[in-house]
Amino acid sequence: MSIVLNHTIVPATDKVEAARFLADLLGLEVGAPAGPFIPLQVNDDLTLDFDDRHGVHPCHYAFLVDDGTFDALLAKVERSPEIDYGSGHAGGWDRSINHLGGGRGVYVRDPNGHAYEFFTAIPD
Repeated sequence: MSIVLNHTIVPATDKVEAARFLADLLGLEVGAPAGPFIPLQVNDDLTLDFDDRHGVHPCHYAFLVDDGTFDALLAKVERSPEIDYGSGHAGGWDRSINHLGGGRGVYVRDPNGHAYEFFTAIPD
């Protein structure tokens, strides 16, 4: 049997708002509440369960995406001056992208301080 990450919990101050933020970036639909969680089905194998019961500890979540998904989410953040995004590590939230691994990459900060990284090629 292969090993597949099935779900993980994303801490949030407002679980509905946090799930909607990422869903909007990726063109996904937020699921119906499941117990104390607001689920976001990212793909066939992975659900992110947003939880606002225990406070927030900013984390890093990285996603390998196709070029179309990258283009769409980049257009969304470029149109939204209130969303921090950038090339990452050295550049921080410089409102630009990086080209690590021969692809394109960008970091987006959500309202809870989480850093979502999106890239089109696996960085070296």
